[in-house]
Amino acid sequence: MALHESGEDYLEAILVLQEEKGIVHSIDVAQHLGYSKPSVSRAMSILRTSGHIVMEKDGQLKLTEEGLRVASSIYERHKLLTNWLIHLGVSPETAAEDACKIEHDISEETFQCLKRHAQEPEQ
Repeated sequence: MALHESGEDYLEAILVLQEEKGIVHSIDVAQHLGYSKPSVSRAMSILRTSGHIVMEKDGQLKLTEEGLRVASSIYERHKLLTNWLIHLGVSPETAAEDACKIEHDISEETFQCLKRHAQEPEQ
């Protein structure tokens, strides 16, 4: 099942929060993204149904294998694009915001070319 951009954002947020805090609940995602708790609850329901997350009895959110694959891919794009934009002279805040917009729409081919270029030593 294909995810919308917002679904990818939620998965990325769960991954980032897991790396920061270890344990993630819906309220953490709401605070991280600045969304209302009801909006996050609805999104978590959709992500559970699609098989991207599981919710433990205590409310802890965990990414499934597929959820982790999607979240890792989006997060990799976000980090690379943010760093690339900063390297071009964009402020860190704007770079992060713009990277979030670009990461969902850029083709895999273009991303791989950017990634290769970013990993090349400077001439």
